[in-house]
Amino acid sequence: MAKLVIMGVSGAGKTTLGTALAGRLNWRFLDADDFHSPEAKAKIASGVTLDETDRAAWLARIKPVFDEAGVSTILACSALKAIHRTSLSPDYLVHLVIGTDLAHNRLLTRQGHFAGPSILASQFSTLETPEDALAVDAAQPTAAQVDQIIQAFALKSA
Repeated sequence: MAKLVIMGVSGAGKTTLGTALAGRLNWRFLDADDFHSPEAKAKIASGVTLDETDRAAWLARIKPVFDEAGVSTILACSALKAIHRTSLSPDYLVHLVIGTDLAHNRLLTRQGHFAGPSILASQFSTLETPEDALAVDAAQPTAAQVDQIIQAFALKSA
């Protein structure tokens, strides 16, 4: 079974893309935001950047679920640093690449999410651009992104 991570800064569209890709492939979808503690969500909502202790605890909650045997899984996760991506050990890595203006505009209009535009600068400063990922343009339509990923990795439906 395969493990795919879609990573990038807030507002890139990781959840939208992950949901669409999982639906197309009939794979399980996980959103890393669902694994944040209430305290971490409160920090993020107030514009405070998570520290590495926060991130390590968050990734420790994600890892066993992501690693469950017998099911191909897509994980939408910021995974901004190489160490975060390494800890998840995905088979496939997608970097959803977005510019600051588009990300900011998306975060301004996003409804019902704890992460707002106040964390964007820290997201971009924390981002260690991966060299081993498939770069996908976040400005493309979701269907085109899904097609690009499936073709690039020759992914098959479950």
